[in-house]
Amino acid sequence: MKKIIIIGSGFSSLASSCYLAKQGYEVEIFEKNDTIGGRARQYKKEGFTFDIGPTWYWMPDVFERFFADFNKQPSDYYRLLKLSPAYKVFFGKEDEITIGDTLEKIYSEFDRIEPGSSKKLKKFIDQAKENYDIAIKDLVYRPGESPLELVTVETAKKLGQFFSTIAREVRKEFKNKKLVQVLEFPVLFLGAKPSDTPAFYNFMNFADFGLGTWHPQGGMYQVILGIQRLAESLGVKLNTQQNVEKILVENNKARGIIANGKKHDADIVLSGADYHHSETLLDQKYRQYSEKFWEKKTFAPSSLLFYVGFDKKLENVEHHTLFFDVDFEKHAHAIYDVNEWPEDPLFYASFPSKTDKNSAPVGKEAGIFLIPLAPGIKDEQALRERYFDKIIDRFEKITQQNIKKNIIFKKSFCVNDFIEEYNSYKGNAYGLANTLLQTAFLRPKLKSKKVKGLYFTGQLTVPGPGVPPALISGKLVSDLIKKYE
Repeated sequence: MKKIIIIGSGFSSLASSCYLAKQGYEVEIFEKNDTIGGRARQYKKEGFTFDIGPTWYWMPDVFERFFADFNKQPSDYYRLLKLSPAYKVFFGKEDEITIGDTLEKIYSEFDRIEPGSSKKLKKFIDQAKENYDIAIKDLVYRPGESPLELVTVETAKKLGQFFSTIAREVRKEFKNKKLVQVLEFPVLFLGAKPSDTPAFYNFMNFADFGLGTWHPQGGMYQVILGIQRLAESLGVKLNTQQNVEKILVENNKARGIIANGKKHDADIVLSGADYHHSETLLDQKYRQYSEKFWEKKTFAPSSLLFYVGFDKKLENVEHHTLFFDVDFEKHAHAIYDVNEWPEDPLFYASFPSKTDKNSAPVGKEAGIFLIPLAPGIKDEQALRERYFDKIIDRFEKITQQNIKKNIIFKKSFCVNDFIEEYNSYKGNAYGLANTLLQTAFLRPKLKSKKVKGLYFTGQLTVPGPGVPPALISGKLVSDLIKKYE
């Protein structure tokens, strides 16, 4: 039986471990932190529980497809709740849009903002569903080895959408600024500005409006624990507190790793850690991509996050709440064009205890606040505090309540933490953005071009950023290993 060592224990690593164990490999995972999950870990304090990383559960069909590959279903491991409403977007005091849990509710809300706009939205969502069926049911399950993977009868009909942008297509149909921002919001999960994201990616709007927003009871970490249970049932061995210091290569063939100073032999090495970091574990001659290569790439944002315990329940907010009360273009310019702290940042807030009683003690509220930032930006405690005050002042004004005096504790997480905890390139939070020139076969490869038996998975490779793509990446790389090894 061939031995495979996997570096890291995020979604893509865990998913690949399940597929590889099912294929008959001996699989062992090495994770540097003291708990598994990669970016999807948890933080617990004084009876509060926070998801440190992903908080949105979108594309439930991708999770179902993953578990079905093992004759299982998500409900075997965790309970899903469909959020109603899905989320709320604030544009100012008493100025908001609520995204319901059905298309009919969303159509009605669009008509409330701009009479007659639901007709245009229906047409837009129908097209988004077509793209979703092409992309998620087919294209994203291709390994990015050749540009020919993108050439199908269906994609030929959609060619113009690869050369137009989300921003352009949305603005063709919708003139109301609020509706435009709501429709452009989902592509932010892909890590680039709507003006730099191919129009084909409007399938994210169907993921949002058509499939809805869900919450695993107990938080997103329950999904990690579910996949861990599946992996261990298939024979996967997991090791935590094992910092991988080197990938061993002999005669251009991966032979194992050194972790915590100890050598571990393997026939194949798969890294689900940050791709750039993974290559630094190799001698220079075995690296595929130079520092200049990485510097020229468009990375998805980093984030400033706060995990806050409140001693009371908060009002006028939903489980997921977005604050778009400032200029989106200025914030995007700060992230993507000039790499500066935004003067007036948009931010997102999550209150899992609105849905999940296990997130906070009775009568209290768990709050997660996120500000998207440019990767590689200066990160200092004083800046973190300044921006916390900025967003909380606006939060109080917009939601018409005082909350500062009700804070029991807060913990921050920013660029420096992404680097320290995850070896993340420039502290990025979401990986490599899905721009036209960073799509499919144009992304860093799943299979090393220089070292036999060395593979990569995760959000810097195929198919891209996000939790569902990470699960898919794990499947794609396991299929390649089966093909070539």
